[in-house]
Amino acid sequence: MSVAMNPTGKISTGMPRPAPHVPIDPHATERLGVTVIIPTYRRPDQLAGCLDGLVRQTLAPVQVVVTVRDTDPESAEVARRYASTLPIEVAGIDVPGQVAAINRGMDHARGDIVAITDDDAVPHPDWVERIEAWYRTDPRIGGVGGRDHVYHGTVPETGEARVVGRLQWFGRVIGNHHLGVGPAQDVDVLKGANWSFRRAAIDGQRLNTRLRGSGAQVRNEVDFCLRLSRQGWRLVYDPMVAVDHFPAVRFDIDQRGANHFHPLAQENATFNDTLALMAHFGPANRAAFAAWAMLVGTCEFPGLAQWARLALRGDRHAGAKLRATLRGRLEGMRHWRETAA
Repeated sequence: MSVAMNPTGKISTGMPRPAPHVPIDPHATERLGVTVIIPTYRRPDQLAGCLDGLVRQTLAPVQVVVTVRDTDPESAEVARRYASTLPIEVAGIDVPGQVAAINRGMDHARGDIVAITDDDAVPHPDWVERIEAWYRTDPRIGGVGGRDHVYHGTVPETGEARVVGRLQWFGRVIGNHHLGVGPAQDVDVLKGANWSFRRAAIDGQRLNTRLRGSGAQVRNEVDFCLRLSRQGWRLVYDPMVAVDHFPAVRFDIDQRGANHFHPLAQENATFNDTLALMAHFGPANRAAFAAWAMLVGTCEFPGLAQWARLALRGDRHAGAKLRATLRGRLEGMRHWRETAA
């Protein structure tokens, strides 16, 4: 049996292996109630598509909470139109950002399971049923997520990945949630477009309000999932728990795509990533993370080596990305030190 060092510096024999899949039992009589939370802002057409997907579920959710900003009456009106076909609740909020929106939804959730998806995602018809089935297999399962099939217009993104949602010992987070294939696996991190939690696991816990950003607040999933992992909960990724994801415009400085770059958005995302990992790691891993992040990094959060690689590839934002990333790293580490006690 292979032995590895886990992120906290302790010896680990690896993650437990979940069943390769969980068969849906249409005759099950003991069901867990599932609340679905949809944070939305100024995307009423996409919200309607998401709600249409929930109408088609083979297992109906017991509650659908749509969190809407007070400056977005159009989205609230769209949600209310579904009151005759879904157990809709519109939860108003006057604070910007995804963290506040999801936290408000969690405050309203009554189901045994809390499932969260984006307003620009459309759950597959068996999404709720597959999520609910997983939680009945093991009381240690605290979170379940799955694949978001990303579409660029009408064209699906292609590719496959068998390593999904893993945190390496030196701080690199491997995502690939949109490309996951194969059997279900235990993971470190789920993706916010398609994640769920046992309500007992998140009782008294909410997404981190110290994270920065006015809209998406990138990496909020990393922080929240790692907290649950530290408490001993299992997180399961099953590619069959699926949504179709049609990434829509964001109404903040954090825009998607290689052609969109904003130094403050980069700094905020790096700050959030740093804060989450510094809180999760033990002393040895923190030191390794700090060295790797500054000297190497990734294309998303470049250190010196990745900056050179981006520059050689002709990325005109390479220097600005490096400077913003280093500012975010240093600020995240400083903030962690000040609040660690």
